[in-house]
Amino acid sequence: MSTWKIDQIGKKPILNNLIFIEGLPGIGNVGKVAVDFLIDELDAKKLYEITSYSFPHSVFVNEDNLVELPMIEIFYKKFNGKRPDLLLMGGDVQPTDEVSSYEFSDKVLDMIEQFKGKEIITLGGIGLAEVPKKPKVYCTGNSKKIIDKYKMDMVDSKLYGVVGPIVGVSGLLMGLAKRRKIDAISFLAETYGHPMYLGIKGSREILKVLDKKLNLKIDMNRLDKEIKEIEGDIIKRTEQLSEVSKQAAIKKLRSKFGGEVDYIG
Repeated sequence: MSTWKIDQIGKKPILNNLIFIEGLPGIGNVGKVAVDFLIDELDAKKLYEITSYSFPHSVFVNEDNLVELPMIEIFYKKFNGKRPDLLLMGGDVQPTDEVSSYEFSDKVLDMIEQFKGKEIITLGGIGLAEVPKKPKVYCTGNSKKIIDKYKMDMVDSKLYGVVGPIVGVSGLLMGLAKRRKIDAISFLAETYGHPMYLGIKGSREILKVLDKKLNLKIDMNRLDKEIKEIEGDIIKRTEQLSEVSKQAAIKKLRSKFGGEVDYIG
């Protein structure tokens, strides 16, 4: 039996000069907040729903008092040649162990290759001991070419020594993409490292970078207006489950590397 159940929603689109953007739950849920906002702001269409026995062994109780399995979703946005088309991946959880993280990342890369994807962008947070007043955005990638392409005053490309290992799908997509000769970059924003903190400010800084580089023409003021709605939805649906993934990864990394490990994802 396959570990991954991938349900296609509607007709498979033809996408041009595709850029894939990932934002799954992690510290501060920085990447998830950014991608969820992009999906809504760009009115992206759902393409895939992914469930798995490798996700946390829990279900959500929704507003109708019915249960839902944890899920990862992929949406698409066509720009009709005016700029690169997008695939946007968000969801409730990440895979909970090393093997399933690798398997899932390879599945996603297979999908990107089917669409002849040109670039991958992953999003995440860097946990700090205090709430940052103005979060910095860092970047790293699997080639100097893509870092040079996205280099700008708003982004610091000197990440070495700032963080430990990049854990989870955000890191693995970049590493495994290099084997397939797909350029990949990650934008990581500073945020407070408390499990119940939502890194809206870090997400906003990342969205500014994406807006400028990808010419998305998004309304940043809407993010401020939707903070309460975003907080309620994300904290209810992801903090408990993503904590399972985070703590398992941190525990294993501490045993391998010793000391404190920053979870990034």
